[in-house]
Amino acid sequence: MVRLADVARAAGVSTSTASRALSRPDMVARETRERVSRAAAEMGFRLNATARALTTGHTGLVGVIVPTLANPFFPPIVTGVQQSLTEAGGNVLLGVCDHSAERERELVTQLGSQVDGLILVAPVNADATLRAFAERLPVVTVDRTAPGLPGVVVDTPGGVRKLTAHLLDLGHRRIAYLGGPPGSWMDRQRRKAALDSVADSGGELTVLDPVPPQFNAGLAAAEHLVRHEAQVTAVMVYSSYVLLGLFMGLGRAGLRVPADISLAASDDLTVIGMTQPGSTALHVPLQEAGSAAGRLVRETPSPGGRPPRIRIPTHLVVRDSTAAPRSDD
Repeated sequence: MVRLADVARAAGVSTSTASRALSRPDMVARETRERVSRAAAEMGFRLNATARALTTGHTGLVGVIVPTLANPFFPPIVTGVQQSLTEAGGNVLLGVCDHSAERERELVTQLGSQVDGLILVAPVNADATLRAFAERLPVVTVDRTAPGLPGVVVDTPGGVRKLTAHLLDLGHRRIAYLGGPPGSWMDRQRRKAALDSVADSGGELTVLDPVPPQFNAGLAAAEHLVRHEAQVTAVMVYSSYVLLGLFMGLGRAGLRVPADISLAASDDLTVIGMTQPGSTALHVPLQEAGSAAGRLVRETPSPGGRPPRIRIPTHLVVRDSTAAPRSDD
C-alpha cells in the first residue's frame, strides 16, 4: 500500500509539503505541485478525505444542495462548482432536497461533518435557518440572497426587464408572464421586475399561475391561454422547456409565432435557438455562477466585513419569435 511518505520521497519533498500539494495546491509552488501530483499518479496514490482532514483540518469537499436535478437550470451550476473545486484539488458532495425545507435541513446535518463548506442552490429554508447553518461552517447561497450570507445570483430579474423593454419597444402593451417554479424566491424577483417594467410603460401584465419547468406545463399553459381567450400579444416564460411546450401548444391551436403572438424565455437551456422560428431568450451563464460560488465558499471572510455578493449578468439574444403585434391588436 502506497503511503503519503512514499509519494513525498519519490517527489523529493517533505511529507507535509506533499500533503499540501495534494490537499491545498494553491499553497504550493506550481513546479512542486506538479512534481508531487506526477509522483502520486505514477504510484496510484490518492489522498482520501479522512487523511486530508487529519493532516490539514480540511476534507477538500464542499457540499452542494439543490432542490432538484429535473430542472435543467441547476446541473450547470453544479458543474461550475465542480470545475472550480477541481482546480483547487477539491470535490463535490451532492444532495437533492426535493424542494423540502425539512430534507434540506437533514442534508445540511448529514453533509456538515464531511465537508469544509456548503453551497445551497435556491435554498428553501427561511433566512434565519440559513444563518444558523452558517454558524457551523461556511455557507454560500446561489440563486437567492439571505442577509449576512455570501451569495451568487444570476441576474434573471434584470434580464426580464430587458425582455420586457424589448417587447414594449416592439409595440406590445398586453403581455403575459408565465413564471415558476412554484414557491421560488427568484421567481418572485422576476415577476416583480416584469410587473414594474410593464406598469411604467402604461401597459398591462397578465401573471399566469407558476408552473414547473416541464414541456407539458407549456402545453397546458397554451390550452389555458386559448381557452380563456387571454387577449395578450406576447408571453414571457421563465423556462425554455416550458416555452417549447407553449410553442407547440399554440401551434396546435392555430396560432402562429410571431405573427399572432410573440414568445420569449428568460433562459436558453434548450435548443430554442434552433426552433422555427428561433426563440428570443436570455443567455444565462450558469456554470460561471457555480464557479463563483466554488471560489466564495473557499474564501476566508473578512472579520466584521460585509459578506460578498456576486451578480452574474444575463444577455438578451433576440431571434425571430418576437415581432411587432398585428395592427388589429
